Amino acid sequence: MVKKHRKSLIKVKNILADGGYSGQNFASEIRKIIDSNVAIAKRNELHKFVVLPKRWIVERSFSWLEKSRRLWKNCEKLLDSSLAMTQLCFIRILLKRY
Repeated sequence: MVKKHRKSLIKVKNILADGGYSGQNFASEIRKIIDSNVAIAKRNELHKFVVLPKRWIVERSFSWLEKSRRLWKNCEKLLDSSLAMTQLCFIRILLKRY
């Protein structure tokens, strides 16, 4: 996906990924394709509830996005349209907060 849409992802500088993407191979490929840094937000190994700061940001953001009906399923044909709908959702969330 990154190779196919590298023109749209050119402004991305940091990627926060799940523990499933850990490993040097993934990070080096991302760095080679779009020159971005990859940070892994792993779950707690002991399976006890502990708030992990970066992971909490990701989970909270997904929770906010799930409230938008348009984003329940990705019905957009183009990645740019999907990105625009996500940005509009975050703008709507910010406008409701202030």
